[in-house]
Amino acid sequence: MGALSALAFAPDPFPAWFLPWLQIAGLAFLFYCLLGARHTKQAIYHSLFFGFGHFSTGLYWVFISLHRYGGLAEPLAGGAVALLGLGLAVYLVVFTLLARWLAPYPSDEQAAGLFYNAFVWASAWALVEWLRGTLFTGLPWLNSAYAHVDGFLAGWAPLVGVYGLNWLIGFLACSLALVVRAQGTPNDRSAAFAVLCAAALFIAGWGLQHRQWSQPIGAPLLVRLTQGNIPQSEKFDPQLMQQGLDTYMQLANLPPKTAGAEPELIVLPETVMVLFQDAYPGQVWLRWQSIAKAHQASLLMGAPIKSSSKDDADQSLHYTNSALLVSGDTPLERLFDGQADGRYDKHHLVPFGEFIPAGFRWFVNALNIPLGDFDRGELGQTPFTINDQLVAPNICYEDVFGEEIIAAVRSANNPAKSATILVNISNLGWFGDSFALGQHLQISRMRAIETARPMLRSTNTGMTAAIDPNGAIRAVLPAHSVGVLDVEVQGTSGITPYVQWGNWPVIVWSLLFLLAALARRMRK
Repeated sequence: MGALSALAFAPDPFPAWFLPWLQIAGLAFLFYCLLGARHTKQAIYHSLFFGFGHFSTGLYWVFISLHRYGGLAEPLAGGAVALLGLGLAVYLVVFTLLARWLAPYPSDEQAAGLFYNAFVWASAWALVEWLRGTLFTGLPWLNSAYAHVDGFLAGWAPLVGVYGLNWLIGFLACSLALVVRAQGTPNDRSAAFAVLCAAALFIAGWGLQHRQWSQPIGAPLLVRLTQGNIPQSEKFDPQLMQQGLDTYMQLANLPPKTAGAEPELIVLPETVMVLFQDAYPGQVWLRWQSIAKAHQASLLMGAPIKSSSKDDADQSLHYTNSALLVSGDTPLERLFDGQADGRYDKHHLVPFGEFIPAGFRWFVNALNIPLGDFDRGELGQTPFTINDQLVAPNICYEDVFGEEIIAAVRSANNPAKSATILVNISNLGWFGDSFALGQHLQISRMRAIETARPMLRSTNTGMTAAIDPNGAIRAVLPAHSVGVLDVEVQGTSGITPYVQWGNWPVIVWSLLFLLAALARRMRK
């Protein structure tokens, strides 16, 4: 069942409307097994088997990166995916131990407490999911909330974020498991009441979907999103680098699909420039400038940047995975310095791909993957100003971390720097034609819902898309195709409760329930 539930995070092979139900069913099944486990050891086995099937299936595409493009032997790559799945399953074990200890399933003689159980189990589920997304830099991929982008519970996201959704999902799944297990016992009324409360939360989510959390601001922006579909096997090949660059220059320079509707912003994916900025001859940068001049547009492009420290006492070089904003008037010397008209440095780096965790140098040395060690950018960098809009880029899987994305949107201290449009640039060519592309699109949609901001995505192989502030997909290019999306994007302003408060309300709420459960247990 764990492997089946992993299919709930992208609408293939199942349709989008079915994904929330599949995820709830899978989690309710796990909770049902844990509630009925005769002893703790059996419950741990349930958690490990479910978690291993869930994570190793949902993240199988890591094998493609390690073996096909990293050159790691099949047994080693497969073993790495298995260890990853097993390691993430440990979080389910932690949840199991916490939930069963603080709120064990009541016996028939107790005849009460199931409604209380649902609250405690939901709190434990939300807190452990938050820990999974935070500890060791965090890996919240396959967070249960992302299966609900097209479900009624998504209406709660602007209020409570994904971890608040985790609480609601945990409450609903536990209530369903309890009502099935309590049939024919004195506890069935308490379990039925828990299900009714969960249904009310579900219906309230449907109502909240009609609530507007933002309003239009400024004139709409005409944007071109590019997708060159450069195979990962070619992207870093010295013999083919220029060919890939030419592809993106041609896409950026295409005439508008509608006469007179020239794009004001042209977005190119992560590392569209695969070498450091000063490794390219001047004519390459001049070509980009000529494209920007021809369209009277700004170019937002991904590139690795090598730059000197701004601190006079620090003479070392710094290396960042960055997004540059380039116009037709950007001085050439600024481009060679990696400054341009604007620059965003990736804050949340990918372990093993962009930085090497302590003690794992041997593992990275076994791979044939370029771009190993980067410096981290600051959190909440200033958005790019483009006409009436403030555009905040994020790179690759940074949009998996909602608590970091809201830093660009929160305007409590400086409303003039609050982002009105979010842009994700990615290169998922590392993962072939896998679930990763669709899963990442679902994650970006959730960020749009949480922040009430449009989210634009320009990717190398997919999924390149324009997403409305309510999470709806306005336009999308087929994966592994070459093309552009010319879209008109209306920026928005306004702060959702989640942007204002972040994850702290649900963390505190969950901790309070767990502390109350601990106090109750100690009294007994």
